[in-house]
Amino acid sequence: MPEFILNVNDYRAFEKLDAFTRGYIEAMFFTETSPAYDSDEWHTPECQKAQEEGRADGTIPGDAAFDDLTPEALAEIIADCEAFQRDNESLLEAAYETPRYDADRAGNDYWYTRNGHGCGFWDRGLGEVGDKLSDACRYSSVDLFYTEAGKVGIA
Repeated sequence: MPEFILNVNDYRAFEKLDAFTRGYIEAMFFTETSPAYDSDEWHTPECQKAQEEGRADGTIPGDAAFDDLTPEALAEIIADCEAFQRDNESLLEAAYETPRYDADRAGNDYWYTRNGHGCGFWDRGLGEVGDKLSDACRYSSVDLFYTEAGKVGIA
């Protein structure tokens, strides 16, 4: 399977984020970008029909990038990730004691678990800690959308 590489034009802005939030954003774009359609065709009737019929395989264009997040969406992501980390600090610290598990992976798992992607905290060999982290974020899904102005927003 090819490796997913997040489109980022402004690496300085992306690198200023903590590892958990960067991991969350990477997972968000990994699961929500459509490999079939780019931004220049996203709002065409053909693509709109594919989206309605569930054939677009994503909620944002395949070439959407970190830099396309609206300022409001990025602020919401940052606040959400900060709150989850704060509210689950001891559980996350325990999870980070697991070999090869770090804040970046935890950010991925926060996105995957809360949006029901079939993997996440509960699936990483974290035992009871993973189950508790999963319980802390299930049923709080987040949806993305692509605006006419070519920006990625959160619903």
